[in-house]
Amino acid sequence: MKAAVVPEFNAKLEIRDLPVPEPGPGQVLVRMVASGICHTDIHAAHGDWPVKPNPPFVPGHEGIGVVEKPGQGATLHSVGDRVAIAWLGSACGHCSYCVSGWETLCESQRNSGYSVDGAYAEYAVADDRFVVSVPDEVSSLDAAPLTCAGVTTFKAVKVSRLQPGETAVVFGIGGLGHLAVQYARIFGAKVIAVDLEDEKLRLATSLGADHVINARTADPVEAIRDLGGADVAVALAVAPKPFEQALSSLRRGGRLVCVALPADGTMSVPIFDMVLGGKSVIGSIVGTRQDLADVFALHAAGRTKVIAESRELVDVNACFDEVLSGRVPARLVFEF
Repeated sequence: MKAAVVPEFNAKLEIRDLPVPEPGPGQVLVRMVASGICHTDIHAAHGDWPVKPNPPFVPGHEGIGVVEKPGQGATLHSVGDRVAIAWLGSACGHCSYCVSGWETLCESQRNSGYSVDGAYAEYAVADDRFVVSVPDEVSSLDAAPLTCAGVTTFKAVKVSRLQPGETAVVFGIGGLGHLAVQYARIFGAKVIAVDLEDEKLRLATSLGADHVINARTADPVEAIRDLGGADVAVALAVAPKPFEQALSSLRRGGRLVCVALPADGTMSVPIFDMVLGGKSVIGSIVGTRQDLADVFALHAAGRTKVIAESRELVDVNACFDEVLSGRVPARLVFEF
């Protein structure tokens, strides 16, 4: 099979011919149909984060494919089922986090395309318990971005406790941000979109944003305060400065949800303002299997729109360059 492999950190990915993997006990072999490109894949390939993957490895955690072969004891999905391979490749299932609905915090979790080979390949093996069925109404091209960008922003809006009539601001309109705008509207909020590119702000407007702010030409904190401030700010831009701007844009009682993971990720928190203003900073990491099922159900019902462009796996390095340049309107997806 063809697979895109990270041979070593900061090297170009290599298209290699690898053996089709055999599913082990409790696993399924999935013939990939589509695989989205997430900025996390680039961080993984560069070894940007403190906990690093071990090259060589196959990235990819927005994988959509068809079950071709079950391993011993894999009975939850059948041959021919279309499933999603998400970031949460597996978790222990019995720790306090797993049993309380927070499986994404399990300290024994394994992550697709990071600690186990992922979906940048014609075939992948995955834990039968952790792949999620894709409804017939959701195309594979749409399902791929929903498997990470969708479930991540959906979960971020959920943990923000956003209420109808509140104001939500989304910092960073791209693969995640264009979906965050839509989920905030589904939750009943007025939505402000912030980005550096007018093209992405036009996209946010077309998806229902009530106000847009170009942070390259205006101070987003002042502009948001002029609009009454934000009850919730979702930080999706991969740089520390927007996190601090998002925090400063909050009204009293506001909640900042940190989602993006900048390589040099630190931010300053003003304690006096946090205490007197009753503000909160919340970390949100992807979403559970049930969250992903809910994301698929919303899309199947016509509540969301995915902006994605198709690419070929052989162009993986050019695709990474596109993402890093900021030229991509929302999401790129490999189609096999």
